[in-house]
Amino acid sequence: MSKERHYTIILYPEPEEGGYSVRVPTLPGCVTQGETVEECIAMAKDVIALYIEDLIASGEAVPEEDEPTLAIPIRLVA
Repeated sequence: MSKERHYTIILYPEPEEGGYSVRVPTLPGCVTQGETVEECIAMAKDVIALYIEDLIASGEAVPEEDEPTLAIPIRLVA
């Protein structure tokens, strides 16, 4: 039985290759990449689903986020 889950993804720009690396902090080792933000979101949904399927098939607990994280980049000179 499927259930709705929520996960925060973090996009890291890849200046040399272009596009972004994508990490899912709540799911260690769950990473992907994409050329655009939209592609990153689609790829993240796919890799998260596969990651969860693998956990369930292995009989492992599926980590969940209580509240989505809000990441705000800031710049400062110190």
